[in-house]
Amino acid sequence: MPVAKLGTVVLDCPDPEALARFYAELLGGEPKTEDGWVDLAGPEGTPLAFQAAPEFVPPKWPSPDGSQQFHLDLTVEDLDAAEERVIALGAKPLDATDRERSFRVYADPAGHPFCLCAG
Repeated sequence: MPVAKLGTVVLDCPDPEALARFYAELLGGEPKTEDGWVDLAGPEGTPLAFQAAPEFVPPKWPSPDGSQQFHLDLTVEDLDAAEERVIALGAKPLDATDRERSFRVYADPAGHPFCLCAG
């Protein structure tokens, strides 16, 4: 019997509203702001939320002396089309040159790594 169920994944960032808009464009949904906290309401799957972290330091990927902490795997139908879209939204490629793999790694505008995965 589990102790809990996952309610929300919360991302620290310097600008919660901007990062919520990025993920709303990527996943769908509508950012809802309350007291500096932003929920992304509506997309399918586990909810995302964003909170201000004034001294936020983005994770490094890959980094032998640091950890990426966690990352999101986002399933897409067409890796090339999804890549074009996320870059237009402000993502940066981290490891996306191997076109034979079933995934590519990017950083969101705040520096959190995420993968686009063929689905």
